[in-house]
Amino acid sequence: MRKVYLAADFGGGSGRVIAGWLEDGRLKMEEIHRFGNRQIRLGDHIHWDFPALFEEMKTGLKLAAVQGLDVESIGVDTWGVDFGLIDRDGQLLGNPVCYRDARTAGMTDTLFKTVSPAEHYAATGIQVMEINTLAQLMSIRGSAQLAAADRLLFMPDLFSYFLTGNAANEYCIASTSELLDARRRDWSWETIRALGLPEHIFGEIIMPGSVRGQLREDIAKETGLGKINVIAVGSHDTASAVAAVPASENAGPVAFLSSGTWSLLGVELSEPILTEEARVAEFTNEGGVGGRIRFLQNITGLWIMQRLMAEWKERGEEQTFARLHPAAAEARISSIIPVADAAFMNPPSMEKAICDYCTESGQQVPQTKAEFTRCLFQSLAHKYREAIGGVNDLLPEPLQCLHIIGGGSQNDLLNQFTADALGVPVLAGPVEATAMGNILVQAMAAGEVSGLTELREIVRRSVTPKVFNPTNINQ
Repeated sequence: MRKVYLAADFGGGSGRVIAGWLEDGRLKMEEIHRFGNRQIRLGDHIHWDFPALFEEMKTGLKLAAVQGLDVESIGVDTWGVDFGLIDRDGQLLGNPVCYRDARTAGMTDTLFKTVSPAEHYAATGIQVMEINTLAQLMSIRGSAQLAAADRLLFMPDLFSYFLTGNAANEYCIASTSELLDARRRDWSWETIRALGLPEHIFGEIIMPGSVRGQLREDIAKETGLGKINVIAVGSHDTASAVAAVPASENAGPVAFLSSGTWSLLGVELSEPILTEEARVAEFTNEGGVGGRIRFLQNITGLWIMQRLMAEWKERGEEQTFARLHPAAAEARISSIIPVADAAFMNPPSMEKAICDYCTESGQQVPQTKAEFTRCLFQSLAHKYREAIGGVNDLLPEPLQCLHIIGGGSQNDLLNQFTADALGVPVLAGPVEATAMGNILVQAMAAGEVSGLTELREIVRRSVTPKVFNPTNINQ
């Protein structure tokens, strides 16, 4: 029987269990189970419902067993920065808190009372953001929960821990924390000690392709899968997605835009860029598969569109992309909003926040849903142009094309705006880059794929990106 790999892929709004296998040099995939993921306000904080998510993942594993799949292993990837704490008895100390929770407000200012911004960046290489793990931990210093903690486990580490009973921190997800030394690819103990964080909660760093352990006996029996391996993949979802960029490494640095709720735009490098110029330009150095560095900017992406759509639905004015995008293509509005501004992080009304900014900046205020949509898409493209310009300033030669991957790669209108803004071809796809990267790293661990170069060759054989050439129609 063919070897089948299961990817448990958790996003901010939904999760999936996907089966994948190699057939005639191509990757085949099948969705086994899909489920929702919601944020829950409980008391003073916004939480993730970890027990419910874990149960949904087990449902997917059970369905794979019922189908009679010859499952070789499981890999888990999730969004970044969030974590759970477990005590000495191995029990979870409360549901993980969501990065959008307000508890981290002001933590950046507090951080820079202790450490120098330039020295901090030279060590960690991470853009300082109040959503990061570092800020979250600073917000609970002195708390009973942190005092009781034995280990910190990022979300994919946490899922894997309750699958296997083994606790470890995977490199890619750990790199999002702002607590990893970018050069050593290990914890920045100097930062941890300077902030007075308990050192014992930070565990062993393992690399993608490592075996985390086998399913616990009770999980193996409950799911019907037996004691199969759980593999550490590029467990930050963007790390798995970037691994599956269908680019030839002979063509120069791989430039990517992982487009979804967040837009993560950058280039894959062999070593971090830790200069003051990179810090001021707000670039971040995150870990990638094969020990690579994802040198990128974290940009608010389609989150703004998601919020607009939710507001319209609440008013009984639900829209579909199939209707909005053609209308937006014809709309006549040139207004640009700074998508990364705090005003658009989580306002009570996204529509009002956009109108207020356009009014205050003397620009045309959107009136129709098509105008709001076009305003956002051209604003994102404008931000992408700024980010690529920043990358080009730090590289020996300018980037020649951009690969857009993830769910947002299906947005033809935004893809064309991006090609026009950047003046280079945009190659869109694969949509399922995260699951593909997750599954193929498991195949690497099993010896079916030799390394990252062959992994990308398989992706190129498995998908055909859609090409958007610049036309300058929106300039």
